[in-house]
Amino acid sequence: MNSSTTTADAAPAASEEKEASLGRRILILVMVVLGSTLYATTLLIASTLLPQMQGTMSATQDEIAWVMTFNILATAVATPMTGWLAARFGRRETMIWSVLAFTVTTLMCGLADSLETLILWRVLQGALGAPVIPLSQTILLDTFPKRQQGLVTSIFGMAVVIGPVIGPTVGSMLSEIYSWRWAFYMIVPVGVISFIGLRLTLPYDRPTGRTSLDWTGFLSLSITIACVQLVLSRGQRLDWFESTEIQIEAFVAVVSFWVFLAHSLTAERPFLNLKLLRDRNYALGLVLVLIYGMLNFTPMVLLPPLLQQHAGFPDSLIGEVIAARGVGATIGFFLAIFVGRMDPRLGLIAGFLLQTLSGVWLMAIDLNVDMQTLMLNSMLQGVAIGVIWVPLTLVTFSNMSGANLAEGTAVYHLLRNIGSSFFISICVAEIVRATSTNYSRMVELVNPYNKALALPWVTGGWDYETVSGLAKLSREINRQAAMIGYINAFGLYTACSAMAIPLILLIGRRARR
Repeated sequence: MNSSTTTADAAPAASEEKEASLGRRILILVMVVLGSTLYATTLLIASTLLPQMQGTMSATQDEIAWVMTFNILATAVATPMTGWLAARFGRRETMIWSVLAFTVTTLMCGLADSLETLILWRVLQGALGAPVIPLSQTILLDTFPKRQQGLVTSIFGMAVVIGPVIGPTVGSMLSEIYSWRWAFYMIVPVGVISFIGLRLTLPYDRPTGRTSLDWTGFLSLSITIACVQLVLSRGQRLDWFESTEIQIEAFVAVVSFWVFLAHSLTAERPFLNLKLLRDRNYALGLVLVLIYGMLNFTPMVLLPPLLQQHAGFPDSLIGEVIAARGVGATIGFFLAIFVGRMDPRLGLIAGFLLQTLSGVWLMAIDLNVDMQTLMLNSMLQGVAIGVIWVPLTLVTFSNMSGANLAEGTAVYHLLRNIGSSFFISICVAEIVRATSTNYSRMVELVNPYNKALALPWVTGGWDYETVSGLAKLSREINRQAAMIGYINAFGLYTACSAMAIPLILLIGRRARR
């Protein structure tokens, strides 16, 4: 593949990339992977910091979850604009200025003094840095010849998947020593290095001049995603459709999505070309990457508050649990190299089976879970993520022409991010609902008429005849009620993992690689 087929750059620029020396290709690889890893690192850097930020900002559990979900949502909304930005300003300029804007907004996240300000900067961080991942993949495929693209794709995929592991791991250590703000500050100097390195190594390219943007399609899709996210994030707290706000947001989401579909099917040059879905492998790949996104980040969001607030784990140990996932992902990517020589469907089935197994395992844990169990489970999740990514990417784009690759890649990453954002919101809503419901049911049993409480071997060390004793018992009931909510969320995770396996069997047999 050359740059003329993916970004329609000028011929001199394409020739320069094609004839680039091995040394320059390696430098481009290092700097592009550094930039993409840096951006991927911040996607979930707040995962281990949520409890600290919740205390600092005096926020509820579902409110502080917006710090992550709206960042992922902003990334999802802005990602499809990558093709238009590259055509308007050139790949090089779009890439380097996205990295710089991302670095500045990361600094402002660390300086935020309120929940609203923090969410604002996280939204800008996700939106302004969104072109980094799609452009990184396009630049690497244009820079390296076809015989080396398999290895380059694996290296890039490892950066995208392991990056979200590095952030929570190192960030948790810094937050325990200093504060959660240093988890953002640590990224700033590396971001400056990446900006300088990209500016020195990336070759110049010319904008194609195709500057028109389908604003109707872009705005209708953005409004749809935003409204659905608001419904999922605020529905539980506002009692779902009993709330006028939720009703309005749901109505706007339906109308804007209808406008998006009608416009995309009738416009000459729509924002997203729905005709690409005629390719069965691509259509199935989008569904699978949506599920992949739902499974990828969810445990990393749910486990830290569970372990810290209810199981009493310090931040450093939580960071080790997340780090084990990175080790597993590294192993998974190396396994994917060998699995890739066989039928890609075998790798996908194996990966989603491992995801299902890890979900069943999580459903069996309780508040007395030990570190060994958590780290082994986290490592198993990482192996599954690594095994899935490469064959999923190869299968999805196996029959797609180079002319449509840039747009297809943008939609691919769009759905991956949407899956993460929506599913995290659904799981958090379920945890909040189940905690409240089960707490109400269990406290009903603490009364003078419950004969079981008169038995000393039932009550144990609990004292329900004093105010302090009742307060301790209330906290314990809340812990157990919350654990039921987390088990329900892990059940959703397991069901989605298993649901992907039948879809894999529908993928075409002759997938060109």
